[in-house]
Amino acid sequence: MSLDDRKLEVLRAIVEDYVSTQEPVGSKALVERHQLGVSPATVRNDMAVLEEEGYIRQPHTSAGRVPTDAGYRLFVDRLSRVKPLSPAERRAIERFLVGAVDLDDVVHRTVRLLAQLTRQVAVVQYPSLARSSVRHLELVPISTTRLMLVMIADTGRVEQRLVELPAPTATDDVLDMRRKINAKLSGVKLSDTPPLVAALVDESDPAKRTTMACVASVLLETLVERSEERLALAGTANLTRGGVLDFQGSLRPVLEALEEEVILLKLIGEVEPSTTRVRIGDENEIDNLRAASVVSTGYGPGTTIVGGLGVLGPTRMDYPGTIATVRAVARYVGDLLAQN
Repeated sequence: MSLDDRKLEVLRAIVEDYVSTQEPVGSKALVERHQLGVSPATVRNDMAVLEEEGYIRQPHTSAGRVPTDAGYRLFVDRLSRVKPLSPAERRAIERFLVGAVDLDDVVHRTVRLLAQLTRQVAVVQYPSLARSSVRHLELVPISTTRLMLVMIADTGRVEQRLVELPAPTATDDVLDMRRKINAKLSGVKLSDTPPLVAALVDESDPAKRTTMACVASVLLETLVERSEERLALAGTANLTRGGVLDFQGSLRPVLEALEEEVILLKLIGEVEPSTTRVRIGDENEIDNLRAASVVSTGYGPGTTIVGGLGVLGPTRMDYPGTIATVRAVARYVGDLLAQN
């Protein structure tokens, strides 16, 4: 990267103006709006170099310039500073999330909040079972031959399953099974439970082994074999707020991508602890999202990541503000899960 500081300042000004006005930016407007300290002719020369280097482009003849994906990437990596949230924004996030009554409420409040604050499409992954531990397992008798198994994960996620028993079972025996199951599995990562569930069957009284085996089979299905991940989505209507240059003139590919949960999980579910990932335009592996940008991060209690969240919008995005909001919301949600 051989651009000098002045040309980088011109690029920063172009990005900031285009994001706020949705209009291609000309040299005259740059000189009028920004204290660049040079003549319009010098700015035109700098813009010519930026265009030659592939950081800006002219969308049509006699128009100003707009940033390219490479220009946005340089802006995000070198020129932008993450905007600190105002005290009012922080209070709004805290107030909005702190009233949540359960995990479903936390997720739905979070996704609505993200969409409102960033004015983009927001996606929040429910805490992944694969990354969770067992907090408590409850066996609720429905009849002498049927139980409701309720698994509560440390993230607040709740899974319920019906268990059909092979023979009538006394309430005391159900309570005994519940005690043994919790003694064996409480606090254990879901992915580490299979050998412990097998041991529960092996260690059972021979007369009760068949009943425990039935419960164990449903336990395994609940704890390990369910690979289903859940997502919440909000703010799709925000996609229509942009100008004609956003999404290369067509929203259809983006809307089609948003209907695929597998795609959304790939966008926000693969995150490393303490990192915020920004993918711009062609950096997205999914063809239908090559005209979009995605800002995502992981969330969870303490340093444990249990899910991902993020926003999707046009490449003409307020990156400093969006990154700050995504990070702040993830931190608040993590704190909420830690308190639970």
